[in-house]
Amino acid sequence: MTSPFALLKPKDGFLSLEGDLAVSYEEAGAVIIPFGLEASVSYGGGTENGPAAMIAASHEVELFDEELWCEPIERYGLVTAREPVIDNSDIEAALKVLEAMTTAVLGDGKFPFVFGGEHSITPGAIRPFLKKYDDLIILHFDAHADLRDGYDGEHYSHAAAIRRVLDHPTVPIVSCGIRNISKEEIPFYEANKHRITIHWGKDRAKWKAADIVKPLKGRPIYLTFDLDGFDSSLMPSTGTPEPGGLFWEDAMAIIKAASKVGTIVGADINELAPIENLHGPDFLASKLAYKILNYSLGQS
Repeated sequence: MTSPFALLKPKDGFLSLEGDLAVSYEEAGAVIIPFGLEASVSYGGGTENGPAAMIAASHEVELFDEELWCEPIERYGLVTAREPVIDNSDIEAALKVLEAMTTAVLGDGKFPFVFGGEHSITPGAIRPFLKKYDDLIILHFDAHADLRDGYDGEHYSHAAAIRRVLDHPTVPIVSCGIRNISKEEIPFYEANKHRITIHWGKDRAKWKAADIVKPLKGRPIYLTFDLDGFDSSLMPSTGTPEPGGLFWEDAMAIIKAASKVGTIVGADINELAPIENLHGPDFLASKLAYKILNYSLGQS
């Protein structure tokens, strides 16, 4: 089995893997797909630099996971794709490129993990999962509901990412951390409450991870994590930061619980807009990616 696209050298890719950990595409259980699409940002910019910043910061992530008490990467292995050239003037065309990449990875029986880029990547990344899994469910971390039917004239805007996912009429979604929703999104939300479950940021103190993940039980799960889901004090390096968000332990509890009741089959992390000389958010995003992989693939 050969890779359907160019790969970075393991040392230059996610986690900077060497020795026995520098596996081939055939041996890898996961494939990192950097995809720095930035075409519809509406406040702060810089998401096109997010994937490279995550990969660079990951070189400082310790491979030993003190929770799982091992180096989980040994249990699954990964490779990192070379980031493709992206046409930021045509989101729809870019999403077709991303769809083709995730289709190839999923077809080879591997875990596709997309590093964005703005949140508009998700509707493209998720298409092959919707074709493969009739009972797919989305676990969504975000500050924003993203239920607009387009924004600023762009059908595939980052502000419409979840609406475009829900264009597929059977897929449900569980959203965590929402604390920003517009008046025009409310009618769609209220008409689709049978598919949309929102755990509002204002209620975070009352959350119980076990309750949040109940709809995920026994199902394949696609996880999409907009980094502005984190509180803005923890994640300032994003285009639309919001106070009142999740902290590290909140996210870990939910993702771990999700991995216990269902099967996380793919993921994306998006909306990292790196700030020069501010390394913490880049490192957080990288460690988040490693923890998602460990919960999804690295548990015994």
